[in-house]
Amino acid sequence: MAKKKYYAVAAGRKPGIYTQWFGSRGAEIQVRGFPGARYKGFPTLEEAEAFIKKNAGKKSGERLNVKFSDSNIKPRTERSKSVSSQRGDVVIYTDGGCLNNPGPGGYGVVLCYGKTTEEFSGGFKLTTNNRMELMACIVGLSKLKKPLSVTLYSDSRYVVNGITKGWAAKWKRNGWVKSDKKPALNPDLWDRLLALCGKHDVQFVWVKGHAGNAGNERCDQLATEAIAKRDLAVDKEYLESQY
Repeated sequence: MAKKKYYAVAAGRKPGIYTQWFGSRGAEIQVRGFPGARYKGFPTLEEAEAFIKKNAGKKSGERLNVKFSDSNIKPRTERSKSVSSQRGDVVIYTDGGCLNNPGPGGYGVVLCYGKTTEEFSGGFKLTTNNRMELMACIVGLSKLKKPLSVTLYSDSRYVVNGITKGWAAKWKRNGWVKSDKKPALNPDLWDRLLALCGKHDVQFVWVKGHAGNAGNERCDQLATEAIAKRDLAVDKEYLESQY
């Protein structure tokens, strides 16, 4: 896949062509929460300019190639509309990974709030892929100092379905036992994530991994870098669950 170097914003706060996605001078802040935003990433300037020219005359209500669509799933609450898409307090991108699974693992988080973008990462000597996906969500939400409306993007169906379909909440009510009478894995992390979801209004959105989503790709890079570090922390809860 060609690396996207130019982000064309045909409809946004400040239409134009940007050479970075995140940051105060990036394209992301121009389209986040903007009704009918139209934008796309391209490997060449010529393609970006052609996109701008082609879409300049379209109605503002039309959406073209919106990278972070929330149409794939419903919010965790019973409300049909997305509170996050209307208030747009915080956007969090997360990803986690593990070598050999179980093995050395890491997580990455990109948190966007207003004009501020922060990145967080970490890793463990021995853990699992699912634990790192959960940890990324926990770390991102834990950074928020007050209750907020959050849209959280993850490429883990395990995480997204666990929350949006109510599986984790049901496991907790049943003493961390699943419907098949088997123990639910990672109860320590699910318990922490459920508590954070109770504090904030969180909408979980699944995105396909390694598919050009700038936020997801950056988180994947942060997780990979974390795994490569020396003197990784010990995932005590995971180790204890193995005995």
